[in-house]
Amino acid sequence: MAPYLESSDWIDWRNPAVQAAAARLKGDSDDPVVIAEKCFLFVRDEIRHSWDFRLNPVTCRASDVLAHGTGYCYAKSHLLAALLRANGIPAGLCYQRLTVTDRPPFCLHGLNAVYLAPFGWYRVDARGNKPGIEAAFRPPEEKLAFPLLVDGEADLPGVHARPLPEVVSTLTQHETWDAVAESLPDRPTAGLD
Repeated sequence: MAPYLESSDWIDWRNPAVQAAAARLKGDSDDPVVIAEKCFLFVRDEIRHSWDFRLNPVTCRASDVLAHGTGYCYAKSHLLAALLRANGIPAGLCYQRLTVTDRPPFCLHGLNAVYLAPFGWYRVDARGNKPGIEAAFRPPEEKLAFPLLVDGEADLPGVHARPLPEVVSTLTQHETWDAVAESLPDRPTAGLD
């Protein structure tokens, strides 16, 4: 589990502000399921999705997402992983390949997996709810933001300890939310191993 607990460039849970937020969310609980739910709800409900709210700056690093209160799904997943890891809870990144408008082109969508002893790896999606999108924390039942509906959509295999390079590239090469929206990352399903 060591890779899923590490602090890195993008999941920088050793940042003092991230550690303070993680401690505040933990409160006096020692139950990983309770702590994980509090972290999930904070990122889902308090960090605004850049596209939904048309917000800048574009964030990637967990501490920047926290500082600015905004991020695309990928960046929000970096913050959730950081908050969980800061509380000693193994967390990774997962991706779906989805359409934006129920037909190609495709793009990646970022979410998390958290390791909870009673359930194993459990996927959660903190992108933020809005009409038509309702993700929730209900282990062991997954309640993700987006079901797979269109031919070619897929759950990418694996739980990643670090963000995919194409995700980091997209978030770090663009300065505005709309520029990111025009260049969303994708990974064809043929190369998913």
